[in-house]
Amino acid sequence: MCYQSFDSFRNRVHHARQCGDLYFASLLSKETIASAFGEATSILDAARVYNTSVTLWVFLSQVMSIHHGCVSAVTKLITYRVANRQRSCSAQTGAYCIARDKLDESAMHRLVTSSGQAIEAKAPNHWLWLGHRVITADGATVTMANTRDNQAEYPQLSSQAPGCGFPILRGVVLFALSTGVVLEMATGRYKGKLTHEVSLFRQIDQIIEETDVFLADRAYAGWFEMARVMQRDGHVVVRKHPMRRSDFRTGIRYGKDDHSIQIAKPLRPAWMSVEEYKTYPDFITIREIKIRIANTGFRTREIIVHTSLLDDTNYTKEDIATLFRRRWQAELNLRSLKTIMQMEHLRCKKPHRVRNEIRAHMLAYNLIRGVMAEVAIEGDVQPWQISFKSTLTTVSDMLPVLGLISNVDELCEVLYRCCLQHVVGNRPDRYEPRVLKRRPKIMQKPRHDYKPGEA
Repeated sequence: MCYQSFDSFRNRVHHARQCGDLYFASLLSKETIASAFGEATSILDAARVYNTSVTLWVFLSQVMSIHHGCVSAVTKLITYRVANRQRSCSAQTGAYCIARDKLDESAMHRLVTSSGQAIEAKAPNHWLWLGHRVITADGATVTMANTRDNQAEYPQLSSQAPGCGFPILRGVVLFALSTGVVLEMATGRYKGKLTHEVSLFRQIDQIIEETDVFLADRAYAGWFEMARVMQRDGHVVVRKHPMRRSDFRTGIRYGKDDHSIQIAKPLRPAWMSVEEYKTYPDFITIREIKIRIANTGFRTREIIVHTSLLDDTNYTKEDIATLFRRRWQAELNLRSLKTIMQMEHLRCKKPHRVRNEIRAHMLAYNLIRGVMAEVAIEGDVQPWQISFKSTLTTVSDMLPVLGLISNVDELCEVLYRCCLQHVVGNRPDRYEPRVLKRRPKIMQKPRHDYKPGEA
């Protein structure tokens, strides 16, 4: 579902100024918020300052700032109100935190998915891959404040001593490859039954529709995951499952290291009902391709890819290899969310607040991706060639001025030019070991045990 009020950035700036709304309405209009929340806006309608739209705007300014603090977010609101000759609100953060606690979870989720779908719908056709929308998936974990409520719903790792760890949450995100926006997301516990990435993926894979291409790593290469997508006439391009053997002498050969094979349906897993198991075919036909990656100074790597795109004329081996190389984009998108937007550790002390904090980060991420898409169209480049971090910084610094400056169009042009100048480095097939050089001070026992005189 795409909201008609999700207009261009420049038009939203003019609309926000005409309505006298907070400057964050330039990214997310009041009408869009009202459409997503529906009757849930009545919870905060009677508030003098923190109604639904203002609370959400201040929330977005908080997750997009460097400090991520409530005081800074409320201070920005006070600055805007005073600059527009409105009465200053209290600098205490209590009212804002109470209002943020009342934001409806379902409405917040709708805002994330609808904003991503609206941005993706406006993408020009030449951003697609051979006429297909490509959806990538990846999983991540985040930690949160160590409170009793958070620990009860999202327990910490069992290997950590009580009082020394943090509650941990697992999430799976589906990104659009062309624009990088979040299309859907699912969250759950880190450990326990049906908490794996694939289990979360099954909750949201219905977003992959006919003619869509699902691009992912080997974690999503299970037989049932591929069959579910193919049943909806979608396509898959995934790395071969590690437990599956390959023999390029069998099947229908298309060329060297390129053939199609039939994979029989496995035995019914314990978590699947008999009725659902019967809905799957006895076998699926998969095209198997071996890709060789040769980098100067490095050993040649071989990757075997499984895909349901069987037409080797319209989808050559080189086309599939080029597409699979872009799977790394999902990792970069998650890095933008977790590292650049500082979503690795969340501050909220209750589970429902934590989930909304994640959604606020993803909503802000989508809004920045929307600006990047418009900048890319203006500059005739691809969105992934523009730096997310630089765009986030540019928009965060210039956005408050847009509500006060007389010539909005001129500053919008300056903003576009600034974003276009921040180009992402071209580093294909790079290998980055996930290790740290600096050693953090790890807590070995509960904090109260470090204090003298306390038992």
